[in-house]
Amino acid sequence: MGQDREATAPVSGEPAIDAADRLLPLLRQFVADTVPGRTVPVTLVASFERDLGLDSLARAELMLRIGRDFGIDLPPHVISETDNALALLPLLGHGNQPVAPGPAIALPAAAIAGAPAAAQTLVEVLEWHAEHDPERVHVLLQTRGGEEALTYRGLLQRAQDMAGGLALHGLQPGQTVALMLPTGVDYLAAFFGVMLAGAIPVPIYPPARIAQLEDHLKRHRHILGNAGASMLISVPEAAQVTRLLQAAAPSLRTVLTPDELAAAHAAPMRLRPRAADTAFLQYTSGSTGDPKGVILAHANLLANIRALGCAADVRVDDVFVSWLPLYHDMGLIGAWFGSLYYGIPLVLMSPLDFLARPVGWLHAIARRGGTISAAPNFAYELCVRHIDDAAMQGLSLDRWRLALNGAEPVSAATLEAFARRFAPFGLRREALTPVYGLAECSVGLAFPPAGRGPVIDCVDAALLASEGNAVAAREGVTARRLVSCGAPLPGHEVRIVDESGRELPERRVGRLEFRGPSASAGYYRNSAATRALFRNGWLDSGDQAYLAQGEIHIVGRVKDVIKRGGRNLYPYDLEDAVGGLPGVRRGCVAAFAAPGAEGAGERLVVVAETRVTDEARRAVLEENIRGAALDIIGSPIDEVVLAPPHSVLKTSSGKIRRLACRDAYLQGRIGRMNPYRMRARLMLQMAAAPMRVAVRRAGMLGYGVYAWLVFTAMALCFGLPIVVLQQPGIGRRIARAGARLLFALCGAPPVVEGLDRLPRQAHLLAVNHASYLDAILLSATLPASQGYAFVAKQEFATRPGIGALLRGLGTVFIERRDAAHSEEGVARMLRALQRGESLVVFPEGTFRREAGLQGFQAGAFAAAAQAMAPVAVAGINGTRAALRSGTWLPRRAPLHLAIGETVFPDGRCWEEAMRLRDVVRAALMPLAGEFDGTAGAASAV
Repeated sequence: MGQDREATAPVSGEPAIDAADRLLPLLRQFVADTVPGRTVPVTLVASFERDLGLDSLARAELMLRIGRDFGIDLPPHVISETDNALALLPLLGHGNQPVAPGPAIALPAAAIAGAPAAAQTLVEVLEWHAEHDPERVHVLLQTRGGEEALTYRGLLQRAQDMAGGLALHGLQPGQTVALMLPTGVDYLAAFFGVMLAGAIPVPIYPPARIAQLEDHLKRHRHILGNAGASMLISVPEAAQVTRLLQAAAPSLRTVLTPDELAAAHAAPMRLRPRAADTAFLQYTSGSTGDPKGVILAHANLLANIRALGCAADVRVDDVFVSWLPLYHDMGLIGAWFGSLYYGIPLVLMSPLDFLARPVGWLHAIARRGGTISAAPNFAYELCVRHIDDAAMQGLSLDRWRLALNGAEPVSAATLEAFARRFAPFGLRREALTPVYGLAECSVGLAFPPAGRGPVIDCVDAALLASEGNAVAAREGVTARRLVSCGAPLPGHEVRIVDESGRELPERRVGRLEFRGPSASAGYYRNSAATRALFRNGWLDSGDQAYLAQGEIHIVGRVKDVIKRGGRNLYPYDLEDAVGGLPGVRRGCVAAFAAPGAEGAGERLVVVAETRVTDEARRAVLEENIRGAALDIIGSPIDEVVLAPPHSVLKTSSGKIRRLACRDAYLQGRIGRMNPYRMRARLMLQMAAAPMRVAVRRAGMLGYGVYAWLVFTAMALCFGLPIVVLQQPGIGRRIARAGARLLFALCGAPPVVEGLDRLPRQAHLLAVNHASYLDAILLSATLPASQGYAFVAKQEFATRPGIGALLRGLGTVFIERRDAAHSEEGVARMLRALQRGESLVVFPEGTFRREAGLQGFQAGAFAAAAQAMAPVAVAGINGTRAALRSGTWLPRRAPLHLAIGETVFPDGRCWEEAMRLRDVVRAALMPLAGEFDGTAGAASAV
């Protein structure tokens, strides 16, 4: 005890000493149960993570136990910020002193009339609300210090600032940006900021603690690599983790924090995406394999939100309360985007707050008059098991009309237990609403009638397994209780098919397929998985189900089905039954099929986590598990594996990763996870990460130096003849040959499409301007027979070397900034067109580092109108990434030139020149792959 007492020295007073005497035995027992065989002394100063090996879930469980034992409410942040028992003593020595909620921020009584029914994108939805009711509270964030209100105007302004900062750091439209941030205003603003910058957000879950960090890093690497993320927005504390991710994902150029983006003080930006544009990539949880990036367009999301709103009968006085993670579709789309569209307040909590104190979720619903909230089944189970009557004093759930249960298999037993437990506090059974959805359908696919309550179908378990018939169970027959998830959303269809694709009648189990406006176009950069997703226009849900009176009943995941003796066995009921046995950790059971000996077929294996270490008790527990299996599935288990806590692998959303558990079992890794070895491996990875980054940067530097050497050689070999000859016709052919050789030697030959669309007569070719490489690319790709002359600014004519080179190519020089000479520049272009020359013009006049199509100068269009010359449109992609303004180190990047439509003038007047300018700019924007960098403004120089 000497060491323990010494550890309490910083805390004065007898109450703290008494708390230490009570806390240490509890902590020691918990560590003994959770990490069997741990030899590190359990003291008040032992690190929960480093010394005792407790991950975030174990810490949450520990805090709940401490709170119950001491009769207090521990603040939610202690899970992430408290690393030893000593730091808990000030919270334990003074009895139950819950944090006062503080004055409540007023929420509006009713929303404004209407919703953005005409909006085609999420950006338009936000802009609509910011215009119609800018100061209305959109999100009420529950923080440690109280509440923080975010209005529609505030979110739009923050997002525009974020977009400007992203563009200043080199983000280009169409690129992907990973978001690894906790729940908060920064996450909300960054998500819309990425969209406003023309890029695609990729939400990923924040890094876990050391005990599970290796597995999470592997999964992040897969996501970042598949998404090709160019930037990662994260918290400063994740610096070590992000370095590992950056080293493993070659596309990842920059890791930024929200503060760094705000500190850029860039001009606000706003892109106007289209309905068909990708809004974000939702990566699947990976419960049956590697995560896949579901492509969700703005049109998909709005169709789903509108259909869900219709099914849920969303009302103007609704209030949504959510703790769901914003990296998961249920929290992101269902809670946030749904609340955004309908203009109802969203009371937002951190998932960590719920995990630490489940009753806080219910109190938030009661305090804020919440009418809608959603959670996976495990959350309702957690509330039943961990909330006592004392914590629910003053709780009133009478306004809660939709308690949505989805995102994982819905348990009939959990629904009934939750209804019974909280009925005395005003919860109506009719509020419990089981739903079904999947990322490939945005978020929701099926929804029961609002206010009906759950409908549970009791079917004969043997007939379900052997014949796939969902027949009502007779008395005395083993029954399986399946929950109805309702009918398909309005505008959506489902069907049940067998392996041959033949549609099955009601109450026959088969593969669930669907289609509708919410359906994804496929998986990002995964053509094989996309092909497997579709069959004759229908999308495969990956679930087995049956229909009863038109409503969906989910039986199990196709990949999780265990085929045994001609029967289909589903792991969910077995796992739930085993998890309910004394000595087994509930929710920590995995059942799967493993290959048996040669010719012996599949073996049924159950892995169950337990803290029981006594051999006699373990033998009894194993027999109980085998007996439960016979009762539930009517089939014996081939092997029971009793594993220590945290052996069963799960996804970020808590789903059992059965295939990963099977692989770990086959490799003999179940129960043998060594935290020290994991930490050593992680340290090696972190030590190697800077080296990998350095090697990649050295490669980039080497390529850049090589490209400059090649350019210098080409300039000498091909540029000198052009300067000496001063024959534009010959000079252009020489320049074309040199430019083509330059790109070939640099390994970046440009892709060209639409050259046959160029007019045969003299014309103006209008091209976007993003880099000094633009002119070289055009020289290499435009047909030599056309005899194009470039239009360049006058200052180039006087520069040594470059002036002579440009004159040797027949360049037309104009003064851009001196209004007195602007008419002379128009006259020069006019004379060239009248001579039968075709001109290449960059109507933006110059380029800059940030993406975005700038305002067009009108001189070239005035010349085209006066000459009655057609104007062809061409878009360049990739040169900004290859050689960005302000940098002199070329990078390898795909280069593309697309020739679009040709616009013909209808007259020679100034108004016609302005029409030409506007029509060409509108046609050029999609070809260039850039957004309107001036919000519609154009120069009239």
